[in-house]
Amino acid sequence: MLPDSPMLAPGQTASPTLALAQNRVLRNTYALLALSMVPTIFGAWLGVQVNFSFFATHPAIGFMAFLAIAFGFMYGIERTKNSGWGVALLLGFTFFMGLMLSRMIGAVLGLGNGASLIALAFGGTSVIFVSMATLASTVKRDLSGMGKFLFVGVIMLALAMFANIFLQLPGMMIALSLIAIAIFSAFMLYDVNRIVTGGETNYITATLALYLDVYNVFVNLLAILGITGGSSD
Repeated sequence: MLPDSPMLAPGQTASPTLALAQNRVLRNTYALLALSMVPTIFGAWLGVQVNFSFFATHPAIGFMAFLAIAFGFMYGIERTKNSGWGVALLLGFTFFMGLMLSRMIGAVLGLGNGASLIALAFGGTSVIFVSMATLASTVKRDLSGMGKFLFVGVIMLALAMFANIFLQLPGMMIALSLIAIAIFSAFMLYDVNRIVTGGETNYITATLALYLDVYNVFVNLLAILGITGGSSD
């Protein structure tokens, strides 16, 4: 991977050299993001094969344990983002996230049209990502002001999803999934824009952010399709 680019000062116009460096960060980010899909797919496949479930005993405890492990990975990635260990931890994290995805994948595959729903969720996520990335690269204006609102939205969304672990309301789950798709689609726009404008200069950190955006859009899109479009035939 190529070295990171220097960050622009507020209001500074990018020189050709800085613009080239930002493009390198963006290319490295997209390359590592594509690579991160490999352990995710393998983790999901393995989880389906062994019937892996993190929430079987107690959903709330499983949710808290998942958060602890996930944040542990993210802390480690951030601490090692300037070395090869950052890449290794990122790929380990994406494998773990694939394992966490396996329960939903297995449930959807149990439907008559499960494979089609997964393909549709993947296609929909791809369209959203390409659209947001293109928009972020076209609109050169700094969108960093979105960050605070999106962060508050994620916190409120996480609390509502935790509450629904106990409530188990399908209608609430659909509503929260729609909100999640909107929030993380906006996060795609925000995170790519940070790279384009020089606000993020480390491709490992950038990849982690975009991976979480893509993962959450896919999971929530698949959840909606599984609830509303699933067929038992």
